[in-house]
Amino acid sequence: MSAPNKSYDPVEVEALKPEEIERMRDEAVAAIAAAPDLKTLREVKAAHVGDRSPLALANRELSALPPHARADAGKRVGQARGAVNKALAARQEELEAERDARVLVEEAVDVTLPYDRIPLGARHPLTTLADRITDVFVAMGYEVAEGPEVEAEWYNFDALNIAKDHPARTMQDTFFVDSGRGDGTRLGDGLGPDASGDVVLRTHTSPVQIRSMLDREPPVYVICPGRVYRTDELDATHTPVFHQIELLAVDEGLTMADLKGTLDHMVLSLFGEGLKTRLRPNYFPFTEPSAEMDMECYVCHGASVGDPDNPCRTCSSEGWIELGGCGMVNPRVLAACGIDADRYSGFAFGFGIERLLMFRHNVEDMRDMVEGDVRFTRPFGMEI
Repeated sequence: MSAPNKSYDPVEVEALKPEEIERMRDEAVAAIAAAPDLKTLREVKAAHVGDRSPLALANRELSALPPHARADAGKRVGQARGAVNKALAARQEELEAERDARVLVEEAVDVTLPYDRIPLGARHPLTTLADRITDVFVAMGYEVAEGPEVEAEWYNFDALNIAKDHPARTMQDTFFVDSGRGDGTRLGDGLGPDASGDVVLRTHTSPVQIRSMLDREPPVYVICPGRVYRTDELDATHTPVFHQIELLAVDEGLTMADLKGTLDHMVLSLFGEGLKTRLRPNYFPFTEPSAEMDMECYVCHGASVGDPDNPCRTCSSEGWIELGGCGMVNPRVLAACGIDADRYSGFAFGFGIERLLMFRHNVEDMRDMVEGDVRFTRPFGMEI
């Protein structure tokens, strides 16, 4: 068998001639330098660097050369393609710098223009205040609990030791929901042990405490914010829809001293150090003993009492501000939720957020909170 003819020299490939490679290189470099913008440069790149560019096609012709000529031709093509890529990178960097400089001028923001062409938004102060109160108790280890606003009477009244003939259960205080199914049953049937079958709009957030005790094993520590409903007329100090926040703690060995210390911490967290609190005896069906909690006026600190020359609008010169009702959870309420009242005790506290907002920020008319006027909410701003 004859050996390969290494001296065979086919017809010279036109595209691989030195002068032809230089011409393609120079044309590509010139086209790149002449590109006025990045869009044109992308078109030039496709024409002179892409798979169908002259230098790419010439590179494919290398296989037609004999071995001794292929190395030199490949070197020339590689150098030419390298020069083109280098010119392309330099021109792209230059055009990008020009674009960035132009954007800084053309899209500059004039910070001296009026900023309030679109009015700034604001959270409703009731939402902000409820969140701040909740944060105080969450930091103490309490869990946020929520429940339905349309509630069975058993949760809203019966489980809370509120008697059948209690005035709060009448139509004068409670919104009753049309709960008939048409089959002789009521929407409330089965919603709780011994459920009466009637359905109401909850009159307080205490039903959430009942649900929490039914759903959890002691110890129970929950904070319950939410919207409640009562048949009040809308005026400067009353509204049929308002907000409450209640806390419940059920554990072994809890006493009124624990309740007092917890509420003292809340007052100091919301109104500042140095304020005194007091508990006044009262009666609530769901707590025993029960009390009303007052805090020292954070404006006059009691100095306006008996001083007609320096009246205090915040406390009406009484020196104390009433916050809300509290007390130890009635053992009947614990028993209704299946908790051993001989082993566990608990305390609860509740108050209206609207009322707290009124004396905390000197809001004189409760209607301002519900009318949706942005001029009321905007001064309170955003708090995240």
